[in-house]
Amino acid sequence: MLLGILVVLCFIPTADVTENKILVAQHPLLIVANQTATLVCNYTYNGTGKEFRASLHKGTDSSVEVCFISWNTTIISNNSNKEFNCQGDHDKNKVIFHLWNMNANQTDIYFCKIEVMYPPPYVYNEKSNGTVIHVKETPTQIQEPRSAIPLWILGTVTGILALYSMLITAVCINYWSILAMFAINSLIPLQYRMTTFLHPSYVCIPMVYPKRAETPDALQQKSKNKKYHQSDYMNMTPRHPIYQKNKGYPSYAPTRDYTAYRSWQP
Repeated sequence: MLLGILVVLCFIPTADVTENKILVAQHPLLIVANQTATLVCNYTYNGTGKEFRASLHKGTDSSVEVCFISWNTTIISNNSNKEFNCQGDHDKNKVIFHLWNMNANQTDIYFCKIEVMYPPPYVYNEKSNGTVIHVKETPTQIQEPRSAIPLWILGTVTGILALYSMLITAVCINYWSILAMFAINSLIPLQYRMTTFLHPSYVCIPMVYPKRAETPDALQQKSKNKKYHQSDYMNMTPRHPIYQKNKGYPSYAPTRDYTAYRSWQP
């Protein structure tokens, strides 16, 4: 009788240990090509726990906790490391960890850890084989800077400015040509100026007006007006220099009566 009781007591602790044990299974390899990964942690638990905590750890020694999720019958809470973008979801007999914006430096082995927080005793799973997450490098694409202003607007503005500059240049050239023409005409004597207004591009050729033909009477009268009478000139000319008149020199010719040599009589 006593022997039978001892046998029963020996089997009772073994049954409790087997009932509270947590087993976790993970996929061994996960390749990430688009910087997004989904890691599934399947677990089995036959205990009576009501509050659980599941966490994802990075590294062979599980030194970095990436994120964790805790839940009970009504409440679920999440928390993530600042260096990772991670969120956990709980489903029946599995925990799903979603990771995004991953980079090549985060390539490592990741372990899932399931814990029974309440009621006692505290139970957690043994370390599983883990999952190697391999994050591929994405080629960096160099994007050319885009212009803030569309090309058609730039072309239109450039054309308007070019047309405006050509118009201003033509007006200035025409204006200075007119000024140059007037300046040249102002330097030409009146008898050589052109009788008609020519375009500034024309060459101003001086025009010589022909002299009017003179009649014989007019020519004779003109010659009379310019003719000097020799007798009057000789009669009016003194015989000694003026500056020697008062110096006591004798005159070299007698004084003449100028009235006697006049060609006219009063």
